[in-house]
Amino acid sequence: MHIKKQVLDNLPLLLEHIVSKLKCGLSEELTYHSLEHTLDVFTQAGNIAVAESVKDPEQLYLLKVAALYHDSGFLFIYRGHEEAGCNLASRELPAFGLQQKQIDIICGIIMATKIPQSPYNHLEQIICDADLDYLGRDDYDVISNTLYHEFLREGFVKNDDDWLNMQISFFESHHYFTEWSRKNRAPVKQQHFEKLMASRKVK
Repeated sequence: MHIKKQVLDNLPLLLEHIVSKLKCGLSEELTYHSLEHTLDVFTQAGNIAVAESVKDPEQLYLLKVAALYHDSGFLFIYRGHEEAGCNLASRELPAFGLQQKQIDIICGIIMATKIPQSPYNHLEQIICDADLDYLGRDDYDVISNTLYHEFLREGFVKNDDDWLNMQISFFESHHYFTEWSRKNRAPVKQQHFEKLMASRKVK
């Protein structure tokens, strides 16, 4: 698998394309699955990849393109958005010089983010950790609140107690895959989990 240099150099153009598409097309009611989330995952995927010694330009390119498209399916549908994102990538990426084998890899990376996460290789592990990077960061409370309001609107939770129980269950089932995230995000994530458990005891 070889990607031409001119294709690799097109990443800023592809970034501009998908940012414009998401900015114009995503519903304002998607307070969590927003353009900001996609850009955060794009940035964190690149950071984790470097920390995990992914140096191959082609691998980095495929990972970053997958990060840009991983939630693009929200333009069309909520449940099953991963498949919708893959379909969009399959339609659009040939115009940016990508071949079907490369698009298949990108789609595999996108599908790995579906909850429960199921990565089968290093790139898929990296995007899974990038997608939920915030669980182990200091801005967890702020970002978590955007997801809470989105889930309220979608009917996934009815109140604060529902949300608290959902978060606790999610924290109990989630784990980071990469060495970097286990070292740099898991400890803070554990602190957030302990606070959630303490909140339930108070109630």
